[in-house]
Amino acid sequence: MGCDPAQIVLRPIRDSDLGFLRALYASTRAAEMALTGWPQEAVDAFLAQQFAAQHDWYMREYAGARFDIVECGGVPIGRLYVSYQPRDIRIVDIALLPEYRNRGIGGGLLRQLLDEGGASGRSVSIHVEMFNPAQRLYRRLGFEQAGVNGPYLLLVWRPAQSAS
Repeated sequence: MGCDPAQIVLRPIRDSDLGFLRALYASTRAAEMALTGWPQEAVDAFLAQQFAAQHDWYMREYAGARFDIVECGGVPIGRLYVSYQPRDIRIVDIALLPEYRNRGIGGGLLRQLLDEGGASGRSVSIHVEMFNPAQRLYRRLGFEQAGVNGPYLLLVWRPAQSAS
């Protein structure tokens, strides 16, 4: 599926987006769930519970953050949650539907955040699972490992670095 970068728009999430957000979350866990051998009903119930817990936690822990739907031509294709702090722009979550991954959309969104960080003198950070293939993109953009928190790496881009 193609998506012209000019068609990418961010808009605040609404209650009516919860079904889409739940399906998006499930898409990010599909490979992992395929390994469980669970019946589809069990997978669906587990993912619904996990999504609800994550969503509630994000809303509570990042109360002042921007919670946006990524749209392409008016169609929801992902989410971008960002918490703006005095010295850091924290990417709380970024996810795209599978058919929109590896097409430059995520990289474009990240570059915009790096531009904001550079213009305001703030770092940009994200926690990413140790085996998440998106690490290659983050490292290509100049993020460096700054810590480990359980199964997550803390990756940080600093304004003095040059992103390619």
